Amino acid sequence: MISTALAIQNATGEAVTDFSTLIMAKTIANTRANMTEDEFAEALFNYSAHLASLTATLVTSACLTESELNDMIETIKEMDSIGKDIE
Repeated sequence: MISTALAIQNATGEAVTDFSTLIMAKTIANTRANMTEDEFAEALFNYSAHLASLTATLVTSACLTESELNDMIETIKEMDSIGKDIE
């Protein structure tokens, strides 16, 4: 359990310090004065979506084996297919 918690902590730290994450944050900080409120809101949304997505990806990879990850993807595909059949 402790190793899982450390893996999650490391994955989160990796997402925050990822090069693309840092570039996005730097760009927002440096261009804020030239943005409208809507542009700034959109930039913050894109940044937070990127960070959340990258964090989720890295945490998932840290917590699941490749086999478990493949099983999860297959289950998601099956659920999506069932959802389309219901519509």
